[in-house]
Amino acid sequence: MKKLFALALALVLALSLTVASADELKVIRVGATAAPHAEILESEAVTAKLAELGYKLEVVVYEGYVLENPAVADGTDDANYFQHKPYLDSYNETASESEQLVSAFTVHYEPFAIYSKKVTSLADLQDGAHIGLPNDPSNETRALLLLEAAGLITVPEGTTAASSLTKYDITAEMNPHGYVFDEVAAELLAPTLEDYDIAVINGNYALDAGLKPTTNGLFVEAADSEFATLYANIVAVRPADLDSDWLKALHTALTSKEAYDYMITTYEGGVIPTFTVEDAE
Repeated sequence: MKKLFALALALVLALSLTVASADELKVIRVGATAAPHAEILESEAVTAKLAELGYKLEVVVYEGYVLENPAVADGTDDANYFQHKPYLDSYNETASESEQLVSAFTVHYEPFAIYSKKVTSLADLQDGAHIGLPNDPSNETRALLLLEAAGLITVPEGTTAASSLTKYDITAEMNPHGYVFDEVAAELLAPTLEDYDIAVINGNYALDAGLKPTTNGLFVEAADSEFATLYANIVAVRPADLDSDWLKALHTALTSKEAYDYMITTYEGGVIPTFTVEDAE
């Protein structure tokens, strides 16, 4: 009986120590969009690695893009994980000096793709068709370049992935089929896909709607193109936090072999790590 009691007491003490250890983990608060960013952050692959390093995450899911950078700038969140560098640059252009953010590291790339509920091939697209485009500057440029790559339009000479285009830069000569461009908030394109003949949709919002570029996309960005580098998704922070221990831990967790395997197996080409297994810490 005494042995049983001692064993039970040891188990209780062990459990209480485990709980205490979990409670003592330092919290990193990260803003993210639901898919795939919050899913990656909340995966066992990332949370287990962070716990080993003495940290745990509080993930704040945002519906759209516009609130995430201000939440880091004002200290509400420690970091965010939802955007690429051109989007961050666009934010910094209008942010005050005290609100500036920096890219800490890249994690993955999400291919843009053209989707439709009305046609099964771009060859079926009729003159005057409506095309949904994200309405923020960096993503609209990317969408228009993808339409050019697909052979639907041309863009002004000298345009690169770092340029800033809108539908108004596309002349009638560049758009011989008279396509009508509907500029829409990026997060609304997938839910309203049936309103357009085709739409160019950000990878995270496509995934959130159950769309995968490899199976549902009519035309997909090449994974080895300049877009993969320029539009890699980043973790953004305040400049003062670049050398923080918590950021080093977050980097280790998000670029681990476990995180790599999770992205590859879960998203089937919808999320492509920007680091290799050899790079993984």
